[in-house]
Amino acid sequence: MDPIAANRLNWDDRAEIHLRDSTGFYGINAVRAGEKRLDPIVDGELGDVAGLRVAHLQCHFGLDTVRLARRGAIATGLDFSPRAIAGARALGAELGLPVRFVEGNVYDAATLLDGPFDLVYVTWGALCWLPDMTRWARVVAALLAPGGALYLADSHPAMNALDEQDERLVLARPWQVPIDAPFRYNDTTTYTGAPDMLAHSQTYEWAHSFSAILGALLAAGFRLDFLHEHETLPWPAFPMMEPAGAGMFRLPASTPALPLAFSLRATLG
Repeated sequence: MDPIAANRLNWDDRAEIHLRDSTGFYGINAVRAGEKRLDPIVDGELGDVAGLRVAHLQCHFGLDTVRLARRGAIATGLDFSPRAIAGARALGAELGLPVRFVEGNVYDAATLLDGPFDLVYVTWGALCWLPDMTRWARVVAALLAPGGALYLADSHPAMNALDEQDERLVLARPWQVPIDAPFRYNDTTTYTGAPDMLAHSQTYEWAHSFSAILGALLAAGFRLDFLHEHETLPWPAFPMMEPAGAGMFRLPASTPALPLAFSLRATLG
């Protein structure tokens, strides 16, 4: 099966489970109660979005899209999972927020979304599902008005190459892979801790180096405003990780420090 098609089936299954939020991983009830707080990394860097036209790519079922709208953004979310987008639309309608959700592949975003936008927003667990950084960066650029910006936060390429074995981090996979040779996984449950079994467990992911990500953005006409590395993540990527407060996780003090996440802002033109 085509990797993107396989991933879409898997994310449809995940969306069903995530929308129930039986473990509280997503904090949907807090959002229903009016929460607009993002994770500490994003909150500390994103800045004021009031009045900005924001395209949230790979929005899943739209929790951050809703939070952005509550901060005054004119927010549109895009995701390739029909089930996730159905859930996002239902949530937006339930909350009475003027958010728009569009189903589609991120590589088709420039034709699917009514741009131009002032900001493209991409966060957490996004890039590994995309085979081609060069094509992605061109799509982001095509969505933006002149002077518009990308805000991106994701897991660090160095961390993505590691796994935990016997309470130690070891090099487990290449730091980057060709477009036609993604990693193949077969996880029968999702990452939230819910026990529900996935009907479509096979997924494909890609590893992208910093040079591939940044090089693609520069080639697409962006200039880098900042690039930050972080020792915390909004999920426990390894069993050894410990709570760091505000929903974040870090490696234990007994483990050498390692960048777990990165964030950047890049402006077009």
